[in-house]
Amino acid sequence: MPAMKTTRATPKKSKKAAPSPKKAKRSPAKKANVKRFGARADFGAPVEGFFAKQPPELRAVLDDLKKLVEQIAPDATASIKWGMPFYTIDGAMMCAFGGHKSHVNLILAGPPGAFADPEGRLSGEGKTGRHLKLTTLADLPRAAARRWIQTAAELARKKM
Repeated sequence: MPAMKTTRATPKKSKKAAPSPKKAKRSPAKKANVKRFGARADFGAPVEGFFAKQPPELRAVLDDLKKLVEQIAPDATASIKWGMPFYTIDGAMMCAFGGHKSHVNLILAGPPGAFADPEGRLSGEGKTGRHLKLTTLADLPRAAARRWIQTAAELARKKM
């Protein structure tokens, strides 16, 4: 019987090239996402433009909230971040205003339990704050809002 000829199978080569030791360049799609989700064009802009764009019924609520903040924390700085007015004291967030189609949010920065709310007007149970949803100027609980903004200002000053 003749000897069988055997062949040794060679391992298949991967079609993928070995990774280059050089750092990969960012693809155009990722660059577009950085532009899209990165720094906004309005970041740091004055807040007046935000207020001017709001419908009249919500503008009245925002104007009253702005007056309260200016009275309670004249040392607060206002600028646009993420498309809405943010108020900070020496770089520490105090509060923000969110403008939506049919309501306004007063966003208060502070740890859980920082804002006394016996009437249950505040929403959100997050680690960084609570918010008050308002649809009309009549909905604004001025005395409570004044206390909440005062608390937020004191918390921001402690972070300095």
